[in-house]
Amino acid sequence: MSTAAPTLLPGAVLADLLPAATDTRARARVRDAALVAGGAVITGIAAQIAVPVPGSPVPVTAQTFAALLVGTSLGARRGLLSLALYALLGMAGVPWFAGGASGAGGATFGYVLGMLLAATAVGALARRGGDRGVLRTAATMVAGNAVIYAIGVPYLALSTGMSFGQAVAVGMVPFLIGDAVKIALAMGALPTAWKLAGRRG
Repeated sequence: MSTAAPTLLPGAVLADLLPAATDTRARARVRDAALVAGGAVITGIAAQIAVPVPGSPVPVTAQTFAALLVGTSLGARRGLLSLALYALLGMAGVPWFAGGASGAGGATFGYVLGMLLAATAVGALARRGGDRGVLRTAATMVAGNAVIYAIGVPYLALSTGMSFGQAVAVGMVPFLIGDAVKIALAMGALPTAWKLAGRRG
């Protein structure tokens, strides 16, 4: 009997396709802990892909894309725990924020906090099928990016003394094209993963 078929019902996320449905509760917890840790590590690795933006303290990274994929793949609870682990370890000194940075209070730390909330939000949307169709995936990713900017841009303004308009100009506008590319990638990858899972089921 397939373990994938039941997880295709509403309320499942991609991580639920992993074969642990019939496992013991203790093993399921170990699996969840591994998923949470793995999501944090993936986000940290993605953050090292960083390209400086002239005139902006915020680099272009793969970090936000990873955080949103972690949230949609793991669901709200595990996504929150994963990004919280990422944030806490980075604050404690692990050099895996953008470009190898660590610690709290930097100009871009608001984006880390935004990613934590965004992973939770997109995880909740994924539990409602927000990653199973192209248009729904696009809407989910747009919502996640909006949450990141809603926290990151005001934090950038406060931490640097910029006006809100200046923070938008250097902390959001230069990244919109890259965000569109990341959303397009997610629109292809996530629904395709569900289609493949359905065929296996």
